[in-house]
Amino acid sequence: MKRVLQCLFAWGLLWTCGTLFSQEEMGAKVVKLKVEGVEREALVQIPAQDSATAPVIFFFHGHGGSAQNALKRFGLNKHWPEAIIVYMQGLKTPGRLTDPEGKKTGWQHSKGDQGDRDLKFFDAMLAHIKKEAAVDENRVYATGHSNGGGFTYLLWQNRADVFAAFAPSASAALKMETSLPAKPCIHFAGEKDPLVKFEWQQKTVEIVKKINGCEGAPKEWAKQCKEYPSTQNAPLVTCIHPGGHEFISQAPALMVKFFKQHSRQGK
Repeated sequence: MKRVLQCLFAWGLLWTCGTLFSQEEMGAKVVKLKVEGVEREALVQIPAQDSATAPVIFFFHGHGGSAQNALKRFGLNKHWPEAIIVYMQGLKTPGRLTDPEGKKTGWQHSKGDQGDRDLKFFDAMLAHIKKEAAVDENRVYATGHSNGGGFTYLLWQNRADVFAAFAPSASAALKMETSLPAKPCIHFAGEKDPLVKFEWQQKTVEIVKKINGCEGAPKEWAKQCKEYPSTQNAPLVTCIHPGGHEFISQAPALMVKFFKQHSRQGK
């Protein structure tokens, strides 16, 4: 047993909150916060910092997902090692398209839903991160897949001033107000999505175009991605793939590329 423990420390294995993290996941710290009496948690990767401030990316998993699986699968820090990456963990939530009994983890769907518990969780986590690290407040970003992408749009609707840009995937937001402040956005969608219908996502894209003042013809931005120029310095990029509801493997690199191009306007 002593030898096993020595090896665990030598390999950089960390037992935290009942979850075994391998050396590959080192640098991901479990952060637990009490939000209105409920314990919430996230996996947070904070790079070594000197005097420079760091950008922050918040990632929201899909319905039934987890922060741990998102960290393992998507590895955003590999594409932006200087950034603080926050993989947020959802609570059991009734789904709109599946899981009506709410047996799986997810995020609130609209303003006021679930007592705004997830908006409050975001507020608390951002405040915590600012205390723990030197944050570039002009480079805070949100991304998420499916239900997490829907929550990303909800953050735009309710916390727009905090963010520099958004990157929702396989999600829709058909009730967004066109009076919202313009924000750079990259949207990922599958043409054969059987869950969040491609038609719904197309309608969401049209709403975002109006919000961002995207009036000109699109140009190629990357493979399968088009950029719509904006009169308000808030372009929209659409990455349309021929697949279904999956979070495509190219998405992390593409969203980081997009985020690096945008900071909060006027700052």
